[in-house]
Amino acid sequence: MLGLYHSIKAFFPYLRSIIVRGHDLKEDYEKMLDRARAVLPEKTLTFERFETPAIESFLQGNKTIIRNFETILQKIRRPPELLAKYFSKELAIPASLESGKLVLNGKFYERNLKDKLQAFVDAAVVCKECKRPDTKIVEKDGIKTLICEACGARAPIKF
Repeated sequence: MLGLYHSIKAFFPYLRSIIVRGHDLKEDYEKMLDRARAVLPEKTLTFERFETPAIESFLQGNKTIIRNFETILQKIRRPPELLAKYFSKELAIPASLESGKLVLNGKFYERNLKDKLQAFVDAAVVCKECKRPDTKIVEKDGIKTLICEACGARAPIKF
């Protein structure tokens, strides 16, 4: 028992030096963190919630027409062909663009369309890391990549 006491007593100055050095490391870490925050774009420092735009659609015979298609495109910042192709593929129907509206050949409820739009936004608009909509799609060698303008993260897109 006495040997254990002496070994702990001998070890104590070493522990004290680690604690003192750890305090210095904490200050260095805080300085590095401040430098990293200074380099980040302003977009990453503000927190705003992105909401998927609502779909306004109506039925015309056997077709579903999304009347606010251009508004949706402006909000999510994606080309009309990409979203039209996604809807066409997901719903397994032909789709066409006519004077700023998306025409789907089939009858669909707004709820179904909203779910598909939400899936598109999750896959191709919102960053997987920081959950912000400040992204762009870059295609290189046939591989589409989602690049976040706020945090710099990259993720492949499958569609």
